[in-house]
Amino acid sequence: MLLDAKLLMSNQQAITATAASTDVIDRGDVKDVGKDGSIPLLVQVTEAFNTLTSLTIDVQTDDNSAFSSPRSLFSTVVPLAELKAGYQTPVITLPQKTERYLRVNYTVTGTAPTTGKVTAGVVAGVQTNG
Repeated sequence: MLLDAKLLMSNQQAITATAASTDVIDRGDVKDVGKDGSIPLLVQVTEAFNTLTSLTIDVQTDDNSAFSSPRSLFSTVVPLAELKAGYQTPVITLPQKTERYLRVNYTVTGTAPTTGKVTAGVVAGVQTNG
């Protein structure tokens, strides 16, 4: 899958505690992006995790960059057994009513990991293996 550096929310981001993505995507407007088709998002583990019980991946939107009142667009809980390099969340597409700003919030459950990295962002297309 093709990633554009300007559309990344996390780039090999080390997740050692609950945290938001290092970057936010500013869509620049409030137009409904989900109405005319799907805009795919990729969240992929780039370095295996250790010690935690699970990682919750939550794609959030808000009308301000401070995310004072974020709204969840997609959330999934991934158990440690799946958090190996190369793991990808199921295809995520932005729904209607997406606000101007987008980020990913990562919630660690269990013991904080000492290893584990994630890359997340908008992709040009979705490749399916099978």
